[in-house]
Parts: sequence; C-alpha cells; structure tokens
Amino acid sequence: MLIGKDVYLRALEPEDLSFIYTVENDTSLWEVSNTQTPYSRFLIKQYLENAHQDIYQAKQLRMAVCLNGSLKAVGLIDLFDYDPRHLRAGIGIVIRNETDRNSGYGSQALELLIDYSFTHLGLQQLYANIDPANTPSVSLFTKFGFEIIGVKKQWNRINGQFKDEALYQLINSNFK
Repeated sequence: MLIGKDVYLRALEPEDLSFIYTVENDTSLWEVSNTQTPYSRFLIKQYLENAHQDIYQAKQLRMAVCLNGSLKAVGLIDLFDYDPRHLRAGIGIVIRNETDRNSGYGSQALELLIDYSFTHLGLQQLYANIDPANTPSVSLFTKFGFEIIGVKKQWNRINGQFKDEALYQLINSNFK
C-alpha cells in the first residue's frame, strides 16, 4: 500500500467488482476515460482475476484510492501504456462521487502515484491526456508540475462534436 495523509492506494481486490462496475458504466465519466460501451460484470471479474499481474506483464497498473481507516474505494488511479524501454507511462485518475471531489483525495492519490512511479518504478516521465475544458483536471495535474506540451486538435468525438485533447507531461527531474 501507498499511504498518504488522508488516503492510501492499494491493489484491486475481488470485492471491488461492484465499485469498478459502477465507475466503468457511469456514462458521465466516459468522456474522460474514452469508454465507448458498457462493461459487463463478467468482463470486470475476469479483469480482477488477472489484476495480480505486475506492471511489467500487464503494461498497466490500476489501484484503488481509499480513505485511511477504510477498505472502501472512493476512486481509481491508473498507470497505463507502460513503456519499459522509454521508461514512461500515462496516468489517469477518477474520484467516483462528486461529493468526494475537491476534497484533496485526488491530489493526495496523484502525489503518491507520481512518487511511486519515479522512486520505485524508475520512470523518466509521466503523461496525461486532458480535455482543455476540464479545468479541475488541468489544475490537479499542473499543481504537480505537469506541463502542456501539445494539443491534439479535434481529437475526440463527444456527443457528435469534436473536442481537443491536451497532452501534459511530467519529467522526473531526478532521472539520471
């Protein structure tokens, strides 16, 4: 576990099936996750059965964001597109309930995963794809030094309209 002031990150457990099912099938989140179709409980169960694979096998790492003193997840945080040759990965986060957003949980979770990525995995860089209109996400990532390095024009088709997607990058200043 990675432990912060109010939250900790832990590996996914079979008991997370209902939570992940709810997150993955929340159409209000599909825009930020690039989800196109609903996920079945069966597929999520299969995913959880393989969640024991480490980042080197799966090329991704998904962890539950939990409040200290509780096993119940309030969000999910991911490393994806892990590239061991170039020592980089994408990073994404979602805090499920709006009432838990803007509480510092996402900020603490992101800080924990950035530190883990650079310190333990030895990554040289992290990146995030963010809709420029998603000001809470832009604010969260720039708080930790992510810098915009480009904008993919009309990159995502959302509700029949094309939207830009900004690419943010954080270079590990301690990388040697």
